[in-house]
Formats: sequence, structure tokens, C-alpha cells
Amino acid sequence: MMMKGIAKRALTPILVTLSLAVFTSCLSAPVDFDEATWRKSIDETKPELLYAPHNHAGRFHNPWARMPETGFLSVLRWRLFTRASTVYTDEERAHLPAFVPDARARMAKHADRDYILWIGHNSFAVKIGDTLYVTDPMLSNRAVIIKRKVPPAITAAELAAAAPRMVVIITHNHHDHLDLDTVRALPESARFIVPRGVGELIRKYGKRDIVELDWWREAELGAGVRIACVPAQHWSRRIDQGTNRSLWAGFVLIAPKTKILFAGDSGYFAGYREIGRKFPGIDYAFMPITAFHPRWFMHYAHMNVDEALRAFDETGARYFIPTQWGTFPLGEEPVGYAALALKRAIARRGLDPSRFVVMDIGGIEPVRSSRHKTN
Repeated sequence: MMMKGIAKRALTPILVTLSLAVFTSCLSAPVDFDEATWRKSIDETKPELLYAPHNHAGRFHNPWARMPETGFLSVLRWRLFTRASTVYTDEERAHLPAFVPDARARMAKHADRDYILWIGHNSFAVKIGDTLYVTDPMLSNRAVIIKRKVPPAITAAELAAAAPRMVVIITHNHHDHLDLDTVRALPESARFIVPRGVGELIRKYGKRDIVELDWWREAELGAGVRIACVPAQHWSRRIDQGTNRSLWAGFVLIAPKTKILFAGDSGYFAGYREIGRKFPGIDYAFMPITAFHPRWFMHYAHMNVDEALRAFDETGARYFIPTQWGTFPLGEEPVGYAALALKRAIARRGLDPSRFVVMDIGGIEPVRSSRHKTN
């Protein structure tokens, strides 16, 4: 009996090691993902589902497509055990957006015209008239633990000095889009436009002028400007809110001479066709292109370049501005890879490159529209 006990104890670590090896081998195997099946499911979406109820028992959801389960084990499998789906070149690994300094001084030189400034990631400052529309302001060095690769183009104080009025547009509550340190630093007078449920986070930091909107609802902003909240295919989670307790969205800003779609963070879905139908004449579509590899894990919540181009075409917009690339490494792909992939796709398809505005961080573009030309 003693010999059997010794033998059992000797075998135990061997069996554990073999079990771990088998487990790791299974996890590291490539995960199948069928692009054709995924595309077919989108094409078959019933348009009425874009208007269906999307809150059940206090949690929001996308009624047109159930979100795959992506819990802790899925993240662990991707981050630690799954082999990379793509091999990247040295150029792709090294590419970053250029950084243009002295943004505040250059904004002052454009004080008499409408313009777009890329702050970094999904943070933009769009000046229309005497108002600065700031999207997803994220000026901190880290999104939780993820460190930014390129600094923001401007500080909160500099933003506050750039225009008499500020309207802040928040698309959802993820930390790379809603940074409470940045929110705290913005002017008390700023008006916040947010999806349902996000307002409670903004109120915690003393902001009071908050408009919460549901999908397809609009708000008047004055001076002939209104904003419409539109669906996005995404999700939400924060420690202080839980999972899907607040809504995610895109927004269409409708000014007398300019119409802009801020698509927010989204996977490709049938909603882009409907947005283009309901809001014809969009001048600029700010489209996300980041964190799309590996496809088996990212396809639901993030668009790859081909999907972003299809979405752009369906909105009918005149100009495409890529967002969310070049700042935070959120997917398997290098942080600047998406911009290179976009430029290659434009060339491969023979598209008009003048319609694609790939900005530098700190870069300023004059607003052009079908109703108003900037000299």
C-alpha cells in the first residue's frame, strides 16, 4: 500500500503537467471564424429591429444581433493562449500617427472658420460657429492600465479657451472614451450629450448641464444646430456601473451648413444603411478602425477596414475620417496598423483618396461641406 501511495504522489504532478499542456494546446489553436456567415447574418437583419426595445431588466442590448459571450475566459484565451492571427511587418509594427505641436496656437489662427482637430483616439474638437464640439475627451496617459502611444494634442485648459461655448459628446462609458479625470477638468459651463445611463457618471464630477438621449432621439443645441442619437453595435462596462447598465451610441450633428456622423465605437451592422437613409447629406463620417484582430473575438464590437468602408458607403457621407487608431493598443494588431490597412484598401479599390482624411494628432482640417466651401 505504501508503494502505491508513493507511486500515486509521483504521478500527480505529471498528470497535472500533461493536463495543463493539453488545455494550453487547445486554447492556443486558431479559432475558426466564418466571414461569409457573419456577413450573411448582417445582410438579413430586419430593419425594424433597429427600432425595437433595447433595455430589459435594467440592461441594454442590441436587439438585431445577440452579442457573443466574451467573459473572462474568452479574454484570457485571446490574450494569453491564442496564437496571433496575422503576422505584421516591421513597418506595420512601427507606424504611428504624426504629432503636430502647438495645437492651441494654431486653433487661434483658425478662430474665424470652422475646423476639425484630432486630439487623439476618439477625441476630436470640431468648431462650428462659436461652439467647440468635443467628442469622447480622453486626455489621460492611461485608459486604466493601457498606456497611450502618442500624447494628446491639447490640454483641457487649452480646450476651454478655444471657443466661447463647449458641447461634449460622449458615446459610451468605456474608459478610453469616458475619462473622468478629463471630464472633471472641463469647464463647468460645458454641456454634455450622452446616451441613456451615462449621465450619472458625469454628475458625480459636478457637471450639471447634461442631456441623455436614447437611440433615434434628438435635442436642440441652439443657433439652428441639433443632435440625433443613433444606434451603434457595441456594449458597456465599468466597475462603478456594471455591464450594459448604460447605453452606447453614435451621434449625428446637424448644423445649418454641415452634417457630421460620429459613429462612436461599433461593429458593422445594418444600422449604417438606416442612418444614411434618415440623415441624407452627411458631410463627414467619423468611422472607427481599431481593435479588429483577432476577428473571432472582435468582429461583433469593432469594424475592420473593409467593413468601415462599406459602412461609409452606406451612410452616403462625402468624407471619411478614421478614428481610434494610433493611440491605445487595444487589439492584436499594432496601434498604427489600421491607417496603413485603410490606405492600402483605398488604393486597391481605386477609391478617390481625397474623400479620406487621415489626420495627424494635432492636425487641423477646415470643415468642408456640400453647402459651404472653406477657402
